[in-house]
Amino acid sequence: QKANYYGSLLQASTVCLGTGPAGDVYVPFRDLLPMVHPNDIVFDGWDISSLNLAEAMQRAEVLDPLQEQLWPHLEKMKPRPSIYIPEFIAANQEERADNVLRGSMAEQVEQIRRDIRDFRETSGVDKVIVLWTANTERFCDVVPGLNDTADNLLQAIERGLEVSPSTLFAVASILEGCAYINGSPQNTFVPGAVELAAQHRVFICGDDFKSGQTKLKSVLVDFLVGAGLKTKSIVSYNHLGNNDGKNLSAPQQFRSKEISKSNVVDDTVQANPILYGPQDKPDHCVVIKYVPYVGDSKRALDEYTSEIMMGGTNTIVIHNTCEDSLLASPLILDPALLTELCPEFQSFHSVLSIVAFLCKAPLVPEGTPVVNALFRQRSCIENILR
Repeated sequence: QKANYYGSLLQASTVCLGTGPAGDVYVPFRDLLPMVHPNDIVFDGWDISSLNLAEAMQRAEVLDPLQEQLWPHLEKMKPRPSIYIPEFIAANQEERADNVLRGSMAEQVEQIRRDIRDFRETSGVDKVIVLWTANTERFCDVVPGLNDTADNLLQAIERGLEVSPSTLFAVASILEGCAYINGSPQNTFVPGAVELAAQHRVFICGDDFKSGQTKLKSVLVDFLVGAGLKTKSIVSYNHLGNNDGKNLSAPQQFRSKEISKSNVVDDTVQANPILYGPQDKPDHCVVIKYVPYVGDSKRALDEYTSEIMMGGTNTIVIHNTCEDSLLASPLILDPALLTELCPEFQSFHSVLSIVAFLCKAPLVPEGTPVVNALFRQRSCIENILR
């Protein structure tokens, strides 16, 4: 077999340009406009665990058939020390935290900024984009005087008040002029962080990469409601055994994920006032369980129950099994490539909502409607690039 980028919107899918003598003409997304190829990306990063990437791969039990071949390449890559604030992630992550920054909160932000500058200088890259692909954090309260404005957020960091690690990375990235992408569900982009990005004209985007169950949910509910069926109940169950599942086994971290996964059908429901009244929406339950034995093999079970004609019901049940990390990895590439591309052609808002297709809870500019229906999100990218 050959290496590929299956699962990447930009690298493995096509878009219709028009019609020719032989019918519709399709071209790869990546060829619509000149964009960076994934093979040209230079990687660096931080982690609270000191394992090099080869050891981390072995511990995570991923890429099993290729570990021996990849080992000499990955063992050279060692993460930089990261920010660790225990109360923001599950207590079960403490045993991994042997590679952490010391000092005050402001000193840690300054170290992240130095790391970014060092990477830029030593690697010779033209542009740096920072992604949060680390653990899900608990939600932060938005508090006037703490994180509601850019100035207040910066002062809170100086005073060592409550600011999440993901927000600290966002601030460091923005101050260095680097776009920042949040791939987890917590509210990293508090109002002060959004304002800071706008002041510095830096892209931010997120939240929470959308890979499997939630992506299917946005398609299926769009189909059901679009077909005139009133979806009344959505129940989503997952179990997995990787470190993501371990972290999500803690109630506060699970709550962040539950919120992100539950709001994905709202715009589809609100678009059909024939089926749904102003306060009417489906019952929606999300369950995630940690089962160490299954490792990175994530199992998902979904049940959709809809009302049909004459008081009848229609129930659809779907079971899905996938390698969680392999399904999510292309979603790390696509937002980075889109974020790199956008400033070359048009002036976009600092909150880069073009990446909504890739996120469970799309971040949009204030006052802008949130679109979760998958094909509307894809059309947005198509229309802009065309």
